[in-house]
Amino acid sequence: MKILVTGANGLLGQYLVKQLLLAGYTVVATGKGENRHPVVTPHSFVYYDMDILDEPTVNLVMEKERPEVVVHAAAMTQVDDCEKDPERAEAVNVKGTAHVLVNAEAISAHFIYVSTDFVFDGERGMYVETDECNPVNFYGFTKLQAEAITETSTIPFAIVRTCLVYGQPLHGKRSNIFTWVKNSLESGQPIRVVDDQWRTPTYVEDLATGIALIIQQKATGTYHLSGEEGMSPYGFACRVAAHFSLNPALIERVTADNFTQPGRRPPKTGFVIQKAKSELGFAPRDLDQGFRSMYPAGG
Repeated sequence: MKILVTGANGLLGQYLVKQLLLAGYTVVATGKGENRHPVVTPHSFVYYDMDILDEPTVNLVMEKERPEVVVHAAAMTQVDDCEKDPERAEAVNVKGTAHVLVNAEAISAHFIYVSTDFVFDGERGMYVETDECNPVNFYGFTKLQAEAITETSTIPFAIVRTCLVYGQPLHGKRSNIFTWVKNSLESGQPIRVVDDQWRTPTYVEDLATGIALIIQQKATGTYHLSGEEGMSPYGFACRVAAHFSLNPALIERVTADNFTQPGRRPPKTGFVIQKAKSELGFAPRDLDQGFRSMYPAGG
């Protein structure tokens, strides 16, 4: 089976491409810029520098490769950047999704769209798939629009929502909450981390596994894929410090009011993942297991 992955150079894309190749799939990876995947089996892997806003190029790649499954993970994900440049955010997250989907509909059998917990307003938390969406920032609004486009698909589709994805990049230096906290504390740099927001952090390898399960089972519908442990970003940072024996005194507990940010963050999201567990067999690691997976010797 041939699977096309957009956003393949991102954190999720790196892990997903690796897992799919190990599972024996042929992978068509697309991203912006040069290929960041050192692949030892080039006969089952091809990479394209593809801007999802360039619809003719999307069409050419799709027509040439004719993937059976498309996983659309490419997006503009920085909340503040989306708020400051809504036209760009809408172009990438909404129009780009439409370009990928329209071309997938002509060729593919399954479309998987990667979305976010930020489609919710965060007033209640621990959301299930059927809860009402009400984004509080423009990033969440564009992702919800793209979900709506996906739901018009003429081919089977799945929407994957995830929450506070963390992990050590396989290639390059793309930052996330884990690498920021660990690298800062290791260098002795004080950090300020909010304690009035709530999430269920997701180990990136688990997220990739969940998507692979959707592919294997040809599953359709909406799935929440995240960890099961709920905590604040401050709590997450303290767990990083404890696990890696770093100095917790460098972590300052603050609230969202301490920051001036263009994009509002939902105060309490987090997911109930029972549907993914029961229907897909999704079994995410807890936080310490995720840390040990990245650094088996404790590093």
